[in-house]
Amino acid sequence: MEKKRYRVATLGCRTNQYESQAYTDQLVAMGYVPAEEGEAAALCIVNTCTVTASADSSSRHQIRQLARQNPGSRLVVTGCFVENYADEILQIEGVTHVIPNKQKEELLSLVFPEEEVPEFAIEHFSAHTRAFVKVQDGCNSFCTYCTIPYTRGRSRSRRLAEIIKEVETLIKNGYKEIVLTGINIGDYDGAPEEGEKPLRLVDLVRAVDGVEGLKRLRISSIDPDEVDKELVDAVLGGKTCCPSMHIVLQAGSNAILKRMNRKYTRQIFMDTIEYLRSRTPDFTFTTDIIVGFPGETEADFQETLEVMERVKFAKVHMFPYSDRKRTRASLYLNKVPQEIIAERKAILLKKAEELSFSLRNSYVGRKMTVLIESEDLPGFFSGHTENFLHVIIPGAHFRSNDLVEVTLVSNTPEGLIGHVN
Repeated sequence: MEKKRYRVATLGCRTNQYESQAYTDQLVAMGYVPAEEGEAAALCIVNTCTVTASADSSSRHQIRQLARQNPGSRLVVTGCFVENYADEILQIEGVTHVIPNKQKEELLSLVFPEEEVPEFAIEHFSAHTRAFVKVQDGCNSFCTYCTIPYTRGRSRSRRLAEIIKEVETLIKNGYKEIVLTGINIGDYDGAPEEGEKPLRLVDLVRAVDGVEGLKRLRISSIDPDEVDKELVDAVLGGKTCCPSMHIVLQAGSNAILKRMNRKYTRQIFMDTIEYLRSRTPDFTFTTDIIVGFPGETEADFQETLEVMERVKFAKVHMFPYSDRKRTRASLYLNKVPQEIIAERKAILLKKAEELSFSLRNSYVGRKMTVLIESEDLPGFFSGHTENFLHVIIPGAHFRSNDLVEVTLVSNTPEGLIGHVN
């Protein structure tokens, strides 16, 4: 009997990646197998994104491409793009189901109402050595450039016991590194029922850190005002917590942060960074930055570059501003011309690469542990240190997910070069 084949296409954030993995695990349990290159799939799922105009375009392209390549399949579209463009998606030939975000976890039950569908949870994280575990969804912040409160709804959390069970399963299946992720992870409250005390992110971190067999724990994107002393103590005092964090900047100018309706200032951001570094000098940071927000002057942009100089981020995720429907920022005047946005984008990316290179240079000569993630070329493996420095290890033979101690002997634009001790 021929196997039923599926494809899952994912755009956007780590939360989408987690949800797509849950669909994959459900489908495998239902007897489906992934479609290989050139094979038609009986079921295609597109988990879309709408964070920028570019994400919209990529979502449209992915839907149309799967419709062409898999004629006659069930083509299911979900994700944030659906929330703004459901009618348009339904007009695309080949689309059979459009599932809103609020029904994401019931997606396969809605597509296959007569079948028994497994629990929406993950047991693996395909093609990754670090497993993302979604602990929270939605957002209450209403930043002026962002549609997430409209597309994903208000903040809601998963119960702690459910998260711990999922982490234990992933560790049993060989994963050494877990990343706690969500849309606004600082809002985590443990989904308390009536009479129960709400939990906080620090409670979750301590509980996951205590799971037997875990080697590394990371916290994904978080705002600086949510990194309080108790959370820092839990991270730095934990058995498995990594000395690296993705703390969101967005802009280095207080005027722009206020126009964005962010809940912190430049000083709060820098105080958070400096406190963590004072406790652990090897602590590193990654971040998100938007360039060209309406009203951003050259002086505002220079303030962002100054923050980058002071922090030396290990990695910067840069987003050129784009108008989003239903946001206050789309109504703002004094929009930054596209040619200036492009210039600032190029300047910022070049600066980010220079500063990341400089940060890595300070580690040459050190001994550190690397989690092997991939073999980029025959005999050339790569991975990350605990503090998220990218390392290439030549002339060795490892398996993905090995933990290896290396001496960092030199630095390149692609990453540090490590020799096995």
